[in-house]
Amino acid sequence: MLTGIEEVDWASLGHAYGPADDVPELLRGLASADPAERETALDGMYGAVHHQGDVYDSTLACIPFLLELVADPAVQDRGCIVELLTSIGGIELDDDEELDELGSDDEEFIPAANYAMAAAAIAAGADVFLGLVSDPDPEVRLAAPCALASLHPEPARVLSLLRERLTVERDTEVRLALVAAVGRIALRHASLRAETVDWLDWLARAAQDPGLRLAALAQRARCAPGDIPDDVVPWVTGLLEEIRTSVNRSAAPGAERAAAPTLIGQVRELLEEHAAGRPAPWTEELLRTLHAALDDRVDDRIALILAQLRSPDWGQRSDAIWLCGGLIRVWRGRYEEVVRLVGAQLQDPEPRLREAATSFLERLFELGAPAADALASRLAAGPGGTEPAGAAHATGQSPFVGRSGRDGALLALARAGDARAVPLLARALEEAEVRRELLYAVDGLGPSAAMLAPLLRRRLAEVEFDERLYDRAAPLLYALAAVRGAQALPEVLRMLREAPANRRDWVREAALRTLAAFGPAAREAVPDMRRLLAAESASVATAAARALWAAEGDREDVLPALERWLRPGTSGADWCAAAQALGEIGPAAASAAPALRPGLVSRDLWVRVRSAAALWRVSGEASASLPVLLAAWEENRHARVDIAECLAEMGPAASQAQLVVLTELTRRRRHNAREGSSGSHDIHLDEKLLTLCRAALARMERGAF
Repeated sequence: MLTGIEEVDWASLGHAYGPADDVPELLRGLASADPAERETALDGMYGAVHHQGDVYDSTLACIPFLLELVADPAVQDRGCIVELLTSIGGIELDDDEELDELGSDDEEFIPAANYAMAAAAIAAGADVFLGLVSDPDPEVRLAAPCALASLHPEPARVLSLLRERLTVERDTEVRLALVAAVGRIALRHASLRAETVDWLDWLARAAQDPGLRLAALAQRARCAPGDIPDDVVPWVTGLLEEIRTSVNRSAAPGAERAAAPTLIGQVRELLEEHAAGRPAPWTEELLRTLHAALDDRVDDRIALILAQLRSPDWGQRSDAIWLCGGLIRVWRGRYEEVVRLVGAQLQDPEPRLREAATSFLERLFELGAPAADALASRLAAGPGGTEPAGAAHATGQSPFVGRSGRDGALLALARAGDARAVPLLARALEEAEVRRELLYAVDGLGPSAAMLAPLLRRRLAEVEFDERLYDRAAPLLYALAAVRGAQALPEVLRMLREAPANRRDWVREAALRTLAAFGPAAREAVPDMRRLLAAESASVATAAARALWAAEGDREDVLPALERWLRPGTSGADWCAAAQALGEIGPAAASAAPALRPGLVSRDLWVRVRSAAALWRVSGEASASLPVLLAAWEENRHARVDIAECLAEMGPAASQAQLVVLTELTRRRRHNAREGSSGSHDIHLDEKLLTLCRAALARMERGAF
């Protein structure tokens, strides 16, 4: 085994962490009889030799030895090695276009060439995977279909083999892997697609196993998304019910593995924990494939999710929540009933279901209102979910100890703007640590949150001037600004005056924003504000100008202090800060209009947007501002919320933007939807955009009559 491994000059090769002289030990470790040693070696292969999907010269040198290990039935955990080879050889380059575009001196040339060479090397030895579809080890049989579909150079031959194997395979997950591999071949090879779609359609109707029918339906939808049957919702719902009632709930547990302190081991444990107690955990991936194929058929996707949320199977309900998280993040729609049913899961005895529901509701903000009663009911319970929170509080036991899920429920309730969150926030503020997001949620609670001011003041007074100063003080200052807690003026001034050099500007800016919210009640701080008008930091100086204007309404010192940042050579961020401050002052800053005009032609889009909005607000001049705003609307979708806010203020003066606004309101996809990533405020920002667009359109239409 591993013949010739010593003949390779590994020290001359490299991987993610330097010379590859440790690779022989990793390869031998993959063949070890010790499960922990095998897992450690596999972790090292992914961590260094195939780090984050990269292919190094040492990765290429490993391929013959990895193929040799896969072919040896005496080697254990070969399924993991098959998956490793599939990942190494699975980077697809379109007809070598990437290689043609890169010159031999380009620093990216070698990695790109490595991907192609890896695919070719594994394809040359891919016949080894043909025999693995009937291997005695189910883990090997589970990994082999994807390897064949991705790496074997004869797709028609592989397709026949996979379909033939499906007639004798008895392991459920392996059968699903065979169907998924068939779908993968159809997607990669257009010449085989039509016949494969027909076969998948037949299998989805003819197979006895409902899980296999669901897998075939999901792959059919994936391969032919434009031809998904109209009755897909009742079809899938019926299959899920069949799966729920037919699956063997007493399935034998999987083979135990020795614990190893590796990243791969941790991931495996998380996956096993996620699947534990679920009779058919594989339905999640099938439904995810189906949802991806349905794409913008939002109503069908919502109907599927609603059916799952009403299932007696908690696993199906949990899957529905995670699937809806991806749906609502990307697509606009009517989600009221979905949110209400997700809220109902908060009372379920299964902790994983409650955790999924809480995580989903946290990101909804105003869309979480239909679940508000369920959230309030969950929060009224004690730490175990049954004892009233008041009883726990009366005995000195905090209802907030050891329950991140309850913190999440409180955050969801507060972000939904429900006043029932206020007394619970007051209790949370009595704890040693408060989740910072809770403090940033105070601004949506309206006048009822004023009762929090004394508690916020006390906590701010307790903040120490250490390395955690800003992280602890900033959320408290934000919340005090939201509740207009001017009684905390001494504590805010302490932050402003005594902040140490480390992050001083950040703390000062946060304190000044709070003082601006206090308005005339912050007059005692006027000398400090005037002094900071001359700060070297634009963020501090402009925040001081805002606070001074709010406290006194005197333009004499404020306007010159802001205009000094509207000069050639000023950075984009500094210009934007000054322009925003002038816009907040409004018509009283009309004399600053000439200073704002150069920003309309800046190369920096955000300078143009901030300058145009500020120019409108100080001068009421739409003719110069509106074209800039509309151009930026098309150029950068992330600027649309700020632009829509300005358009709503303009009203009839922005009638030229009516079609733009109406078009946005008719779009189904969220303006800030991103593939593969999301932010905690994405849904909230898109809903804010829609609200502003409706307001802008209403004002424009009123002005037309």
